[in-house]
Amino acid sequence: MSQHGQSFMRGALVLSVAAFINRILGFISGMYIARLLGAEGIGILMMAHPLVPLVITITELGLPVAISKLVAEAHARGERKKVRRILHVSLAVTGFLSITLTTVSLLGSEWIASILLSDQRAYYAMLAITPIAPIIAISAVLKGYFRGMQQMKTIAASDVLEHTVQIACVLALVHLLLPYGVAYAAAGAMAASVVSEAISLLFLVTSYKLYGEPKMPGETWASHLKQGRSTLGELLQIGLPTTGHGVIQSLYSTFQPLLITTSLALAGIGTALATKQFGLLAGYTFPLLFMPSFITQSLSTALIPAIGEAAANKNSLLIHERMHQAMKFGLLIGAPATVILYEWATPLTTLIYNAPEAGLLLKILAPMFFLHYFDAPLHAILLGLGRAKATLWNYVIATAFKAVSIFVLGSQFGISGVAYGIGIGIVMQTLLNFFSISGSIGFYWSIYPYVKVGICMMLMAIGGHWIYNYVAGYGLPQLWCVIASIVCSLLLYFAALILTGTLNWKSTRHRFSIPW
Repeated sequence: MSQHGQSFMRGALVLSVAAFINRILGFISGMYIARLLGAEGIGILMMAHPLVPLVITITELGLPVAISKLVAEAHARGERKKVRRILHVSLAVTGFLSITLTTVSLLGSEWIASILLSDQRAYYAMLAITPIAPIIAISAVLKGYFRGMQQMKTIAASDVLEHTVQIACVLALVHLLLPYGVAYAAAGAMAASVVSEAISLLFLVTSYKLYGEPKMPGETWASHLKQGRSTLGELLQIGLPTTGHGVIQSLYSTFQPLLITTSLALAGIGTALATKQFGLLAGYTFPLLFMPSFITQSLSTALIPAIGEAAANKNSLLIHERMHQAMKFGLLIGAPATVILYEWATPLTTLIYNAPEAGLLLKILAPMFFLHYFDAPLHAILLGLGRAKATLWNYVIATAFKAVSIFVLGSQFGISGVAYGIGIGIVMQTLLNFFSISGSIGFYWSIYPYVKVGICMMLMAIGGHWIYNYVAGYGLPQLWCVIASIVCSLLLYFAALILTGTLNWKSTRHRFSIPW
């Protein structure tokens, strides 16, 4: 492997470890908030949040991705002045847009709340989270710079610091404001996010001052901006296509709470109960479903340049080899995660959130969510092949289909129908990405290994179910029953993988690969 390849893999590993730590910290924080605020408070929290991603997406204009690419190219050519110009122009654009849109959002907050919030108690939480947009936008620009300079440790450290500070602030603010009502406590949780992001931004600015490109003689902000028109053009040429996907995603996320609560209202469910059920879905079920996906996301980050390099060299064999490896990792990670989330759905939501009623929603979504573990690699493959427009249209079609499914099924079957509608959207998006790749370069694979993993999944599910009932028969606490049965079922799963030849320990030790 080349030095560049080794550097890239080290960076990917650092980000993966940081992502794992952040998932654990975020999960702990989410579990604490969920227990303290209850399903109704979580519903208020989730309703107030979606407007911010839309503002951030518009202000970023896809620049973080463009910055990392252009900075890496300029740094490789030794164009230190251009590196700083890229950063200055990006900061000026995102700073101006984010502050402007945040000010408009704050001034029009009552009007926005009357349209987007089906429960007006979420108004204070929406106000508390709105100032986070410029902080995140500027942080994203600096992170794009550090990615381009291959300084992944700085990004990882800032992310871990952010989540650590957030937990401390949540503990303090929610406890302080809960006596005034659940709406104020939810606002306190949102304010904690703003404080933690500000601390993370301060760390990034300090790191840039210490380790960034030194200022050259005669450099000023004005000089960079005067000469920055061509640089801005380069940035937007790369960034704008990425923005389309983000804008649509943010728009849908903004209106999804209203869509869900409206469909529940048509099913005869009142506002308070609809808010509570939305909290069960968005605040309890989704965090558990997304917990294992950080591994496939990290792999996907490494997959984009690998596919892009192979495509540039017109090496079709290598493209299909990388695709095959990515799908194998998605399968081996998604299979046990799906079994655990389905088989132990109610015990998990009871132990973690004290909300057994969320177990039904988790059980509905877990089998369909299995395809989500393949969607991130498929999305990365399409980006590596230069088919960003295909990913955008696939997302648009899948999102429209999901919205219709949620509305129709939710109005007929309540929150269970909403869960099925979301699951259908996930299945649709994964299949569309798969067909786009198949139509572009073909997709050749052997079905036999997938059948073997399916058999291992069945053994894991049956064995885990039996062990859970057996241990529970001795009257042990539910926590120990769940831990013992999950650990034993995972051991059974990996033993079955080895016995069937699906996973070869000697091969993975020496080559970090899977022999099928």
